[in-house]
Amino acid sequence: MTTRILFLGGAGMIGSAAAREAVAQGAEVTIVTRTEPRRPVADGVRQLRGDVRDREQLAALVGGENWDSVVNWVGFTPGDLDGHVELFRDTTSQYVFISTCSVFARPVPTLPITESSPRRQPVFGYARDKVECELTLEDAYRSHDFPLTIVRPFHTYDRTTLPILSGWTAIERMRAGEGVVVHGDGTSLWTLMHSTDFARAFVPLLGNQHAVGESVNVVSGDILTWDQIHLTLAAAAGVRSPRLVHRSSESIATEIPGWGEVLEHDFRHTMLFDTTKLQRLVPGFAPRVSLSQGAREIIEHYEATPAAREPDAELSAAFDRLIARP
Repeated sequence: MTTRILFLGGAGMIGSAAAREAVAQGAEVTIVTRTEPRRPVADGVRQLRGDVRDREQLAALVGGENWDSVVNWVGFTPGDLDGHVELFRDTTSQYVFISTCSVFARPVPTLPITESSPRRQPVFGYARDKVECELTLEDAYRSHDFPLTIVRPFHTYDRTTLPILSGWTAIERMRAGEGVVVHGDGTSLWTLMHSTDFARAFVPLLGNQHAVGESVNVVSGDILTWDQIHLTLAAAAGVRSPRLVHRSSESIATEIPGWGEVLEHDFRHTMLFDTTKLQRLVPGFAPRVSLSQGAREIIEHYEATPAAREPDAELSAAFDRLIARP
């Protein structure tokens, strides 16, 4: 019997990769998006137009059908979940909520991070709201037998996404021999995952009854410093010895206020993960795309896409001011 999967949203980077992987594995995939997806939708995917946050509209679109798995890619606040328990409690055997590993407390009391590490994020709005969504759905699981699985990606990327805050501006500055600012001393540890690797780890969780009632951190386990991330991107861009300049997160935030929250409550902290649960649920999973390969794909994509290569003059000027500080 064909597995029937419903994506609420899911036309973004990791959702579109997951849809391609699910179709490749023989699943029947339906996605509901409010507007035309910006990324190509995999052949064979059924598309429906509707606002998944409008309970009446969503019920009219999909309420009469049964699903092996329903995946909510676009639940960012508890209000986004209104009506989902009632709509899907009896029409699916698994409701998958896409959360984030940013829900875990910073600094993490004990490394490596596991699914049972404490969740606490009082300031960083995106992660704080995801914590509230998780708690809301966990209550439905306990009180109403709602078939919940929580999936937490971490920092994912693909060929269209430079996995650093400074984006293409950093590449242009490296190539010009100009300094690029890296937060802290560049040695805090981080984990990146290519979207195709995420999809390969994620799709086997769909319809997997061993995952119901569980939260799963879907991460690669690959450990990198922020200096290594910048150096790998530089090498892919043909720069042998980029000038990396280290400044504190607090100093950076004074010149680039938009970075303050994410640096203070996310990027500055070492993040290492235990992947035991993922390995148990998806036996044999191992990432295939190294950052070196992923970085080459990124540079090739940007080189072929002139519109994506617009450097940010304000950001570059902020870097110059930070570098000029003693």
